Amino acid sequence: MTLALAWPADMPAAADAPLLVGFSGGLDSTVLLHRLARDGEWRARGLRAIHVHHGLHAGAETWAAHCARMCAQLEVPLDIARVRVERDSGDGLEAAARRARYAAFAAALGSGGILVLAHHRDDQAETFLLRALRGSGIEGLAAMRTWRRFEDGWLWRPLLELPRQALCGYARAHALHWIEDPSNRDEAHDRSFLRRQVMPALRARWPHADAAFARAAELQRGASTLLADADAQALATARCADPRCLRVAALASLPGARRARVLRRWVDETGLPPLPAEGVAQVDHLVLATAPTDAAAFAWRGAIVRRWRDLLWAGPALPAAPSMVCLHWDGTGSLAWPGGGALVLEAAPPGFATSKSAHPVAPDAPDPPFVAHARAGGERIALPGRRHSHALKHVLQDLGVPPWIRTRLPLLSDRDGNLLAAADLVYSARFDAWLRSTGRRLTWSGVDMM
Repeated sequence: MTLALAWPADMPAAADAPLLVGFSGGLDSTVLLHRLARDGEWRARGLRAIHVHHGLHAGAETWAAHCARMCAQLEVPLDIARVRVERDSGDGLEAAARRARYAAFAAALGSGGILVLAHHRDDQAETFLLRALRGSGIEGLAAMRTWRRFEDGWLWRPLLELPRQALCGYARAHALHWIEDPSNRDEAHDRSFLRRQVMPALRARWPHADAAFARAAELQRGASTLLADADAQALATARCADPRCLRVAALASLPGARRARVLRRWVDETGLPPLPAEGVAQVDHLVLATAPTDAAAFAWRGAIVRRWRDLLWAGPALPAAPSMVCLHWDGTGSLAWPGGGALVLEAAPPGFATSKSAHPVAPDAPDPPFVAHARAGGERIALPGRRHSHALKHVLQDLGVPPWIRTRLPLLSDRDGNLLAAADLVYSARFDAWLRSTGRRLTWSGVDMM
């Protein structure tokens, strides 16, 4: 007996991309690894396996040893990845173990590689039902895809259209041995309860229930694809030059349902954690607000979306610079700033003329060492070409610097406490003249982190 593994026709991956099989030692992954290992074409790609040691069960070491023996028999290289599962994450042990497992897969995959997992049609039916019970939308009800992007490579599920019964037949025909995870019998887990109690009852009444649920998931994937195309077009109309920002007016003009989908897509593309349902509602409120405050924001899992003026901004939630920080700097090397990033005073470029006649140095030019410090409020700065000093707060506002960036800016003063610069955004007349006369350039990398 054999199992036909068809390469997805629409999977844009390199023909010779290496395969990494997620190998738990259970029936499904044992069948998958055995099938791939018996085929010279798949081996030629660079076939290897990874077993994730969660350390959650007393038999974990025995399972790892079994996987090592199996891979040795098949002559497939095996990596055993030991992970730490966060037991108090608040999402449940199953979800925490899954996160740890997929993090191990990502670390082992490599750029352009293909992670191969053994999910089958029965798994797909269970996933569809579980997500329906959780009130998922179209994307959730689409369940698992045969292939998708995964980190710097791809994820492929070649058995997704096959019932578990077919895998059992293959395993018996080839006298394969596998591990039975006792947690699969623990009905305290939702999937185990569904598998042992609900699905048998459904199959007794509707023998083709698994196929019907899998077909329903496939239909949802088709609808999701159509919606995603329109979402991408709507998102493009709201984008700015900075991918972390969207134009509020363009978002507000969208229907509510479309706006929610666009917000989720935008947050996903910025690499932030998925926006929860509560977050979608809160951010939608920010978009529609007629007079938002500078503090208008929604934060979740280390990320934050902010509304400022006519823009919506998403990024990591970083703290303000420490208020009492005060660092002396001679202008050489890189000065790490506690508020994020570093200050660098770049040297003059090669060939820069240093004659006093070409680049005269003002008699009151600032000399190192400088003092880097945080904003305390009330600072004033004398700008180039201006006869009077101005409040730094107003200068930054006029430049359109968002308030959350202002709180993280490093200020640079001379030894007498005269303000010379606010990061690399604002220079005093003295400092600007000194930079020009010496051919130097001040940069702050912290703005790239926001």
